[in-house]
Amino acid sequence: MYFLSVCCQVVYMIPAVLTLLVGLNPLVTGSCIWKTVSAAHVLFCLLWAAGLACSLLLRAQHNILHEEEGRELSGLVIIIAWMSLCHSSSKNPVVGRVQLLLAIVISLFPFILWVYVYINKEMRSSWPTHCKTVI
Repeated sequence: MYFLSVCCQVVYMIPAVLTLLVGLNPLVTGSCIWKTVSAAHVLFCLLWAAGLACSLLLRAQHNILHEEEGRELSGLVIIIAWMSLCHSSSKNPVVGRVQLLLAIVISLFPFILWVYVYINKEMRSSWPTHCKTVI
């Protein structure tokens, strides 16, 4: 279980570092090393997401957000979308505006999803006790 926890932290740390590099120097996306690491990570996330999706289809009992795999799948989808945006950055102003809009949506998605889950009383009623007392 500890290995899985460390693995999850690394999966989120790699895109964070790659995105930090883009923030510090946007031209880094043209680097062969950056593109290779980014593409390899997106491929790894796609494979992991496919495995989680199959697992959820086979044994999900509740809403997928109640399952640990469902929450992890959501995180992987965000990583894949975000890294794809960074990987395909362009100097075309129209494409840049679309990418900016997508970046805003991706950034706000976890907050919007949290608000939806928190407001949805049916979903909240099936939470474990420790989740009900957190907020």
